[in-house]
Amino acid sequence: MNKLFVLLIAPFLLFCSQPSPNTMQIKTELHTIIDQQQTAWNEGSIEGFMAYYWNSEDFVFQSGNNRVNGWQALLERYKKNYAGDNMGKLNFSDIDIKILTNNIAYVLGRWEVTRQDSTSAGLFTIIFKKLPEGWRIINDHSS
Repeated sequence: MNKLFVLLIAPFLLFCSQPSPNTMQIKTELHTIIDQQQTAWNEGSIEGFMAYYWNSEDFVFQSGNNRVNGWQALLERYKKNYAGDNMGKLNFSDIDIKILTNNIAYVLGRWEVTRQDSTSAGLFTIIFKKLPEGWRIINDHSS
């Protein structure tokens, strides 16, 4: 009886312990976006970095004690604070992607910007939503 139970339940346990193909696909897509953002930043393209943020007034960015509402407002903030030599080199690390549904996920990670004479670093939580134009960051909380 015990052997029969093990033979019947083992495939079920194996199936349940493996991420679904859709989950793996979503994680791959989100990793690719994060890599593309890092590359765009390091090439000096704030617009390229912003390409995967939701271009909406409903987008929200929070950092420290500040909240920015809207894609355009965040673009202006980045241009004011990071343009030119002030961009430095961006590195994302410790990325942990959590899939909530087929259309919503969040990503935890670390960011670091290294400039010639200084380094800034912190944590982030970004929420992605799959929109008609693809995955977009709808909320970014960076510290």
